[in-house]
Formats: sequence, structure tokens, C-alpha cells
Amino acid sequence: MSTPPLASGPQGPHNLRPLLDTVLDALNTGTHARGGPLPPGGPGAVADRMRGALGDVLPDRGDPDALRALVHALAEGAADPAHPLCAAHLHSPPLAVAVAADLAVSVLNPSLDSWDQAPAASALETLVTEALARETGHTDCLVTTGGTESNHLALLLAREAHGGAVRLLHGANAHHSLPRAAWLLGLPDPVAVPAPAGTLDPVALDEALTHVPGPVVVAATAGTTDSGLVDPLPEIAARCAAHGARLHIDAAYGGALLLSDRHRPKLAGIDAAHTITLDLHKLGWQPVAAGLLTVRDPRDLTVLHQRADYLNADDDTDAGLPDLLGRSLRTTRRPDILKIAITLRTLGRDGLGALVDQVCARAREFAGLVDHDPRFELHDRPTISTVLFRPAHAGDTAVAATRRALLTTGRAVLGRARADGRLWLKATLLNPAARTADLAALLDLVHTHVPAVDPSTPAPDPSTPAPDPSTPAPDPSTPAPDPSTPAPDPSTPAVDAHLTEAVAPRPEGPTPR
Repeated sequence: MSTPPLASGPQGPHNLRPLLDTVLDALNTGTHARGGPLPPGGPGAVADRMRGALGDVLPDRGDPDALRALVHALAEGAADPAHPLCAAHLHSPPLAVAVAADLAVSVLNPSLDSWDQAPAASALETLVTEALARETGHTDCLVTTGGTESNHLALLLAREAHGGAVRLLHGANAHHSLPRAAWLLGLPDPVAVPAPAGTLDPVALDEALTHVPGPVVVAATAGTTDSGLVDPLPEIAARCAAHGARLHIDAAYGGALLLSDRHRPKLAGIDAAHTITLDLHKLGWQPVAAGLLTVRDPRDLTVLHQRADYLNADDDTDAGLPDLLGRSLRTTRRPDILKIAITLRTLGRDGLGALVDQVCARAREFAGLVDHDPRFELHDRPTISTVLFRPAHAGDTAVAATRRALLTTGRAVLGRARADGRLWLKATLLNPAARTADLAALLDLVHTHVPAVDPSTPAPDPSTPAPDPSTPAPDPSTPAPDPSTPAPDPSTPAVDAHLTEAVAPRPEGPTPR
């Protein structure tokens, strides 16, 4: 058997070109075979199709058609974030230029755990992360796999800054990765601060800071996962400063608003944080992964320093070779900074800001369509690009069933979120190419998939006896009792209870559902 061709080296481009043609053709045929934003049939059908395409995982003899067959199957069975009716999650359609940049990284395969494995990539990462940190008012920045890793790192830095022990205070609206990170780091049980209107309540935070023994780190959110809300950052920062608390801001969703002149004011006060989570594979149109953690004081990063003689020996470092181990919790590390750098350079601040403005405008437009459509109920106007809505007069069970029906048919992909004690459909609009007609079509699709009978309405009790057909119907001309009639005097002898029930006025207020 001949040696398979390599992707890098002098012959790399020549070897790759026909394979890339195969991949692009398979992506095209798979996308057309799917026909919508999601494969139809549900999890079982998708798994069966993939099982058939895969066949024997490790056959004795290889299959030269495996590349075409499996890429086609993956595309046919994918959720397509570039489809205008795919709007469930913070799952953005990647820019073509960023994907092309990612290909270059795969070909060159640098690893950012030592300079001799990634000479240019390490220099590029230093330059770009310093620039991105300045955008937030900070001094340094680490590249991560996303918001979860960034939040984990932020709590680690907070713990070490306080001598190995710190208590997390986070809003009830915070991302689940924050309490999870506290658990992973062996921190005391975190304190969830009320967020009654969907954002962290500064008064409740002040009370918690007063009564919870320190040291503490407060985690605020700029762009909640469920509804895209931004906590009142200036008020939170002021209370943290007054109590001497460390502040972390999870801006994995909303951080890219900094690129928009129109929306940047929504993040006023973000520079007061000690650490900030950013995630450009959300509102940044990067392929996964593209996370960042910015730090205000670069000395916080010294706790990440590790020594491994084969990677960063003391004499090599003294001789001027960069020490990269202190730039991540990971050892082997892909240079995801290349696609970010190429996107920033290609589109510039104006281009990226325009994309942010477009998706925020689409969200406002969609909210307007919902608000003026009697078939639906709007939760609130969007802060960023997330819109919560639900079919009018539907219960929570019907809302959930509607979403699953859309997923099973593959016609549309919507998320779900709970707010104000009710379940809502969630549209997270991250596709700048979506049009008004697409948004209107989404509403029509949702309407046609609402169950004809709301499953949340209880069925009639079969043990209840049917009414006696011989009983005469009440006379419609009989006037209803006057609710202003005074209640009977307690000293008056009791009357028959059945008669009392028949004439008792209804209690004030809405009838409970």
C-alpha cells in the first residue's frame, strides 16, 4: 500500500486540491438532500441514516469513497446555522473567510505549547490578543475554546488571587458553566442572587455582599443565554467596588456589541471587571472554537505558569524563546487566533459592526411581526438578537410540543426558554442574511405546528356523570344576580347550602387557568 498523501509540505496544496473538490461537492449534495435547516425524522432516523453511511468503522480494507460518503451524510444530517429558519441557539453561521483561514491552520497544524511548534502563530496570538484586550479596556487576553473554558479560567484566577479560596455570587440568570466551574474548582457552594426581571438585581447583590463572608467574586452577565439581557453593569461594578469584591463579566454573547457604535453603550461599565469572557463563535461568526478571556491585571496570569523541560526549559526561556505554557490550561492548542485575525483584518471594525447592527435589527423586526400578529404573544423587545414568543392562548405543554414538531419535521429550529414562570419559544437571530420574508415564514410554520388540542388542557374526567337530559335548561331571560347585592347578615339564619352556591357572586379577579 502506498503512503497516503500529506496535507502540508511542498506537495500539500497539490494533494489537497482534488480532496477539497470532493468535500465541496459532498457538502453541496448533502445540503440539497436535507432540504431544510434540520434533517427530518428525529434522532432515530438521523442515527439510522448515519449508521448506514458509516458501515464498518474499521474495515480490513479501506474505502476510497469514505470522504465523499461521510461528508455527504454529515451535511445531510446537520443543523445548518446559515439557514434562515435555524434560529435556536447561539450557533452562528461562520463566515467563509474564517472557514478558509481554519483550513490553513489544519494544513500547517501548529501547536501552541512551545515556540518551536508554532513560531509565527505564537507571535500572531500575542499581537491579536493584546489588541482585543484593549477593546475591553483590559491589558491581556487568553484564547479559549469558548465561554465555558473562559468562565472556568476566570474563577480559577479569582481563587488564586484570594489565596486559594473564594465564594462565587452569580445572578439567577447566569450561565450554568459558572456554578459548574465553582464545583470543579472545589469552591464553596455559590450564591445565586435574584434576577426577578431577567437581570441581576443590584439591591439584592448589595444585600448578599453585606451578609456573605468574603472573599467573593461576583459574576455578571452581558447577554443572557435565554433572552439576551444585559445586567446593569455600572451599578454592579459600583457595589463590587464598595464591598471590595472581585468582578467577572460573562460577555460570551454580548461582548461583540463593543464593535458596534450603535450598541456599544449597552456594555457601559464592562471595563470595571477584573476578567471578561468573550466568544466570537457566537456573535462573531467564527467557526467553533473562538473563545477569549481578557484580564485587567496581567499579573493575575502568573498563576498559570508551569515548567516542562521539553517545552520551556529555563535556559531556553533565558535565551529568549517564548514561554507559552502559561497562556492556557491546555498543552496542545490549535491557533484559533488565525481565523479571528483574518476576520478582523478583512472586515474591519465597520464591517463587523455592521453585521452586529444587522442581526439586532432583524431581531427588532421579528419582535414587531410577533407583536402585531394575533396568533402570537411577545415576551419583550430584544436587547441584542434573541426574541421570546409563544402561540397565543397555548399552555406550556403545547409550546414544547410545537417546538418538537418543528424539529421532527426538520422545517425550523427554535429554542426554548422559561421566563415569568412560563415556557417560551426562543428565536436567536444570528444570520445577517435573513430577510423579512424568512421571518414571516417562520411565524407561519410555527402556527401550523401548534397542536390542534392543547395537550396541557386536562381531559374531562370520565367518572363525572353526564348531565340529565330531562333536566330543563336554565331560562336565558333570567337576569344574572347583581354582584353589588350586600352579603347576608351573619345573624340571619342559615339557608340551604345548595341555594347559597347557586346565587353566590363570582370572586373578583381572573379565573385561574
